[in-house]
Amino acid sequence: MRQPFVLSKLSLFLFTSASLFLQGCSEAPKAQQAAMHPASVSTVLAKTEDAPFTIELPATLSGSKEVEIRARVTGILESRNFDEGQTVKKDQSLFTINLEPYQLAVERAQAALDGANASLIQAQRDVKRLAKLRADKSVSQRDYDNASSTQDIAQTNLAAAKVALNEAKLNLEYAQVKAPVAGVMGREFVSEGTYVSGPDLLLTQITQLDPIRLRFGISEREQLQMRQDMANGSLTLPKNGQWKTSLKLQDGSLYGHTGEVNFSDVRINPNTGTSELQAIIPNPDFKLRPGQFVRVSLNGAVRKNAFVIPQRAVLDNGTGKFVYLVGKNEQGGTIARPAPVEVGEWIQKPENEGDKNFWLIKSGLNEGDEVIIDGMAKIFFPGMPVAVNNASNSANAE
Repeated sequence: MRQPFVLSKLSLFLFTSASLFLQGCSEAPKAQQAAMHPASVSTVLAKTEDAPFTIELPATLSGSKEVEIRARVTGILESRNFDEGQTVKKDQSLFTINLEPYQLAVERAQAALDGANASLIQAQRDVKRLAKLRADKSVSQRDYDNASSTQDIAQTNLAAAKVALNEAKLNLEYAQVKAPVAGVMGREFVSEGTYVSGPDLLLTQITQLDPIRLRFGISEREQLQMRQDMANGSLTLPKNGQWKTSLKLQDGSLYGHTGEVNFSDVRINPNTGTSELQAIIPNPDFKLRPGQFVRVSLNGAVRKNAFVIPQRAVLDNGTGKFVYLVGKNEQGGTIARPAPVEVGEWIQKPENEGDKNFWLIKSGLNEGDEVIIDGMAKIFFPGMPVAVNNASNSANAE
């Protein structure tokens, strides 16, 4: 009869022990949290500002002018006056066609001009002489009119002779095929000794490299987003679409010259979903070459009333980006509170002495929020106590 009593006391003991164990487990994190030393952090206050809006896109280079070199006159090609791949100046001779026939044509035209000039002088003398005789009525009006007509014809012949001489000189100049622009020569298509039949025969090509043309495309989605941002007043674009352009080369270095967008196609390419833009970039040292792939940055737009915070303040938990804000717990203690954010463009501020890389925050922050920018590695869980110490990082707290 005493056995049930013993069992009931044992059960009561085990139940009491288990309750005390579970209560100790539930209170342990709170005790540990209360006893944990606050993490030292640095912060900045979130405030809106006008921030530069930059688009970075892949682009290809091409010569600003790609010219086919053709002869305007016919003849035997006597010499090539350049090396393939050579840099040439404007009006530099590239080919020489047999000059003798054209030199003779100039001499012949000059002789004809001299003859026409002599005929005009003789006709003028006749008119002058007959004018005196006509005043004395020593010659008929018909003779005087004939002399005047001869003078007019002589003047016309002289003008025609001048045109013929200019044409002969022009053909002589065309026989010395010259570069219409400065640039880099391509390969020759015709060798010395070949009969050149005129403009229908391609001799070579020349590519103007200074300035150089930059071509790239902006997606329809990006353009629609920019239009929406403009409509709601959060974005202003360059006037007349004249974006400023800078180049980043394949090794990551920045090209030393900048340019400007001078063409924007209104059509959308159905194959790529982009519209083409074109910019012209100075290339005085010919460091850029046609066919080269680069990345172009479009500058000149401004994000209005945007939040911009140091890039290192933005963390990623695998499901999205967030920042830690300084907040208060139920007991009034200072804690780190996570806040999910939507980031926009990556902004660089080379002029800053401290932070140079920033994120533009599109949503998730409010004016006056205190954003933790240093000490996040010491925050082991959301709601952990923190101590703000901006004096130790004054450069980043500005």
